[in-house]
Amino acid sequence: VQLQASGGGSVQEGGSLRLSCAASGSIFSISAMSWYRQAPGNERELVAVVWSGGSTNYADSVKGRFTISRDNAKNTVYLQMNSLKPDDTAVYYCYANIRTSRFATSRAYWGQGTQVTVSS
Repeated sequence: VQLQASGGGSVQEGGSLRLSCAASGSIFSISAMSWYRQAPGNERELVAVVWSGGSTNYADSVKGRFTISRDNAKNTVYLQMNSLKPDDTAVYYCYANIRTSRFATSRAYWGQGTQVTVSS
C-alpha cells in the first residue's frame, strides 16, 4: 500500500492551495484519513481528519479556513486550504488507517509529505 500526496507549493498570505493524497495497492477498507503537518523545530500535528462515514474534525488553528474531504471510490483524501497564513508553512503529510483484507487488522500508512510555504 502506498500513499501519494500532491498539491503543495508556494503562495502568498491569503491564498489557497488544494492537497490530494491517493492510496493505492491492496486495499480492503480505509477508516480514518487525515492530514498532519510539521513545521521546522515543531512536532508533527494533526490538521484534520475525515472518517469513512464523512464526519470530520479540525485543529482549532485551521477551523473555518481548511476543508477536508474524501472520495471513497478513488481512495483519495483532499485538503482545501483557504486564507492561508505564514503560520501554515510546513510539510504536510497524509495518513490513512487501512485494512488490506477482510482478515487483516488496520494499519497506519503515511504519505511522503508535500511542502506548503506561505509568504507574507
